[in-house]
Amino acid sequence: MALTLASLNSGSNGNCYYIGNSNEAVLIDAGISCRETERRLKRLGLSIEKVKAIFITHEHNDHISGLHRLIKRHSIPVYVSLATRQSFAMEWSIKLAHSFTPYQPVMIGDLSITALPKYHDAADPHSFLVTHQTTTVGVFTDMGRVCKHLINNFKQCHAAILESNYDEEMLETGSYPIHLKNRIRGGMGHISNRQALQLFMEHRPAFMSHLVLGHLSYNNNKPSIVENLFQAVAGNTKIVVASRYRESEAFSISAGATPGKVQPVAEQLQLF
Repeated sequence: MALTLASLNSGSNGNCYYIGNSNEAVLIDAGISCRETERRLKRLGLSIEKVKAIFITHEHNDHISGLHRLIKRHSIPVYVSLATRQSFAMEWSIKLAHSFTPYQPVMIGDLSITALPKYHDAADPHSFLVTHQTTTVGVFTDMGRVCKHLINNFKQCHAAILESNYDEEMLETGSYPIHLKNRIRGGMGHISNRQALQLFMEHRPAFMSHLVLGHLSYNNNKPSIVENLFQAVAGNTKIVVASRYRESEAFSISAGATPGKVQPVAEQLQLF
């Protein structure tokens, strides 16, 4: 059975992604308003009533700003790591949220959601894989570097949302203060177009049908740069650049081949 994938918004002004089968769906992050989430789903012919859980990658405002209203209005269960729940921005969720553990799948109906550790300057950030039967979609944004967790699980995906945050030259020559430039490129911030492209070229599985490039910087990137870079090496993979202003299409993702079972990797995340 196919999975439906859509980006409802992607960028520093808000992040929210929909992944579901014909019976149930999950949102990864809730960084736009409840009203906009409802509107954008409706325009895509998708229903908020089908959303059975929300999984939060980390506590930064562009990933949680719409969360409180969404779960209050629609009584949707929310899954947040324990350390994230204990952060200042998420203290209100301590009694409401369910926890998850890396590499231990959470079942939402027939959907299996697996959390993966990542490097980012947040309390306890995670990426996610969403699997139904033999079809897997990955959500990989807000990553300071390309690590083994990312590489090994990117290889499992029939489709992925992948961060392509900044053009290295634009960041270097731009107006950001040096401390902010270093935060972005310093290993705990975001990955660049070059890093994302290298991951895609070296580790894309043959069965990856769609790649959605997301979380583009407003000041240090351009959609045309990202699209041109990836289209040149796309092969049979459909390239989509997610907007920071509107929803994408709703894409149907089906397994063209069966990826291997998701396994933990030996690398431990060391904060410095």
